[in-house]
Amino acid sequence: QVQLAESGGGLVQAGGSLRLSCAASGRTFSTYAMGWFRQAPGKEREFVARISGSGNNPYYANSVKGRFTISRDNAKNTLYLQMNSLEPEDAAVYYCAARRGAGVYTTPADYDYWGQGTQVTVSS
Repeated sequence: QVQLAESGGGLVQAGGSLRLSCAASGRTFSTYAMGWFRQAPGKEREFVARISGSGNNPYYANSVKGRFTISRDNAKNTLYLQMNSLEPEDAAVYYCAARRGAGVYTTPADYDYWGQGTQVTVSS
């Protein structure tokens, strides 16, 4: 089992950047595929990005490709999401998620463990 805690959200102007972090508990972090999702008010939770346990094979939603970068530091048990060129449409609560396995995993149902979320607000 793994426990997740996001941080790094906040208020940023359109065009700005933020880096989200997700700290994971436990000794087996590298065995988990990790993902970032987001949920805006009144909308379903949507996939943002995922990365394999080894840190290879990042995969992004089309809406963030070229602007967001997912990465992880297994020595620090931490997942990151670097968000550049932020747009008002990126405003949401951002969640990190974990599951064992080596698939692509782009839906919320694919993941077993979730953090509590961190709010990202983008002003225009």
